[in-house]
Amino acid sequence: MSRFKSDFLRTLDERGFIHQISDESGLDALFSKETVTAYIGFDPTAPSLHAGSLIQIMMLHWMQQTGHRPISLMGGGTGMVGDPSFKDEARQLMTLDTIESNIASIKRVFSNYLGYGDGAKDALMINNGDWLRGLNYLEFLRDVGRHFSVNRMLSFESVKTRLDREQSLSFLEFNYMILQAYDFVELARRYDCRLQMGGSDQWGNIVNGIDLGHRMGTPQLYALTSPLLTTSSGAKMGKSANGAVWLNPDMLSAYDFWQYWRNTEDADVGRFLKLYTTLPMDEIGRLSALGGSELNEVKKILATEVTAILHGRAAAEEAAETARQTFEEGAIADNLPSVEIPGAELQAGLGLLTLLVRAGLAGSNGEARRHVQGGAVRINDQPVTDERKTIGADAVTEAGVIKISLGKKKHILVRPA
Repeated sequence: MSRFKSDFLRTLDERGFIHQISDESGLDALFSKETVTAYIGFDPTAPSLHAGSLIQIMMLHWMQQTGHRPISLMGGGTGMVGDPSFKDEARQLMTLDTIESNIASIKRVFSNYLGYGDGAKDALMINNGDWLRGLNYLEFLRDVGRHFSVNRMLSFESVKTRLDREQSLSFLEFNYMILQAYDFVELARRYDCRLQMGGSDQWGNIVNGIDLGHRMGTPQLYALTSPLLTTSSGAKMGKSANGAVWLNPDMLSAYDFWQYWRNTEDADVGRFLKLYTTLPMDEIGRLSALGGSELNEVKKILATEVTAILHGRAAAEEAAETARQTFEEGAIADNLPSVEIPGAELQAGLGLLTLLVRAGLAGSNGEARRHVQGGAVRINDQPVTDERKTIGADAVTEAGVIKISLGKKKHILVRPA
């Protein structure tokens, strides 16, 4: 039995999204009696968000599905500063052109999860650069800065953690929490936004916004944070052995995205079904109860459902079929990730270690050597143990590719260009 009456908070609660709420009964009552507007901020630090951001995006998704209005706030202003929360060192400063380019690239993903428009419950995508970039510094200090206590700001764990490290916290970064708090006030004034959501590392920043709103005359504002997720083995969500699990399809294929979720650790399957899919809770309960060999089938369902939301159902099922052909039939599926190598280079012959690096299966010759010595490398499904081996045009199969495999789950097709 959920402790919440509103559909939105009850949904978040049963699916495991809630870590902290500033005023549970007040927020629950608000969601029960009116259409609520809430936001989550996304700073454009790269051309794509990665899978670590999906929990936040899904929170906005469920908000709209339960009849409320979500705002995805793009950090066109705050991105010029960079959030220092729990970071070991300062972020690299980005140019305005880079920020705008990243925002344009990131935007493409959101329409897969949210319905944007002009209706009362349609999602909004807003750029905080609209109000932050034109601020007058002296007026901002007088009207907003005077409401902040440096003593209180220094007490936040995200700041204290940084002050204990060798890399100092710059005055630029120290301003970030003031800007984020001001975002909340602006959104409350412009769009009647009453709730800010985010990861648990954002709690201090969000509470600052509530306090600033109170001092500047907004209606009561609220905070809701989700747990910072790691896998059962402690790995950070959104990261894989090959790097970030990007959401933009031009940075990570649907197949590779599917594979990331297919490789979910056994202990995480039930939790991830709740957080990252839209399957009904009774179906998730049934699937989560399965074990043994059946658990592998559940992982495939998880991978397909998560991929279908982002890339579309057809791409998800194609990725699942590609994996089935590759792993169950040993076939060379056309949809496997591929890399092109100039035909002249293959004619001359490439060293095995060089080829593994070029194919993205190793980050260096040393790492490639360790894979070969460990017996993990196969060329066209044949084990290769000689690290000095040269791979040439004679390895190209009748299908016109060279299949390189690392272990049982990573396969790359080399195509002569």
